[in-house]
Amino acid sequence: MKKIYIPHVLQFSQKTQTIILDNFITELVTLTPFRGVMMIRHGGTFLEISIEGETIINLICDRCLQQYNYRLNLKTFENIWLNKSSNSHQKFIQEKELIVEDFSETLSSEGYFDPKVWMYEQLSLSVPLRKLCSNNCQIPVSIDKKSSISINNYWKGLENFKKKLPK
Repeated sequence: MKKIYIPHVLQFSQKTQTIILDNFITELVTLTPFRGVMMIRHGGTFLEISIEGETIINLICDRCLQQYNYRLNLKTFENIWLNKSSNSHQKFIQEKELIVEDFSETLSSEGYFDPKVWMYEQLSLSVPLRKLCSNNCQIPVSIDKKSSISINNYWKGLENFKKKLPK
């Protein structure tokens, strides 16, 4: 996916470029390619970017530490402020009140928009914070001391040291 020269978006019908997505994102390990649609609309002083699609990723459960597949659905949009230089954006905010949630990023109106980076950021934000393989996932039952010693060979030296300490 190539970077998009922002003034070229004005040449499309309704000043909107539509990108059909069916590819892997190299920075994000997925089991299936991301399939969906990204729309980039030039609004004069801002870009309105929306994306809808899905992929499957492999996660590790926070409770049982088992791997499981998770369908990552993405449906979001963002407005990006366009200006001649990034310094003038700060001056404009001081002069006129803006809704901060609407414009979280700023790009040069003569610059480039990288849809691959933006899509990666949106997918990363969509990964669940709490990763559970199922609603009834249980913490594994405790292991007896004999098997835990064989599993945790790294702690064998510490265990020997503890035995040498006076009681």
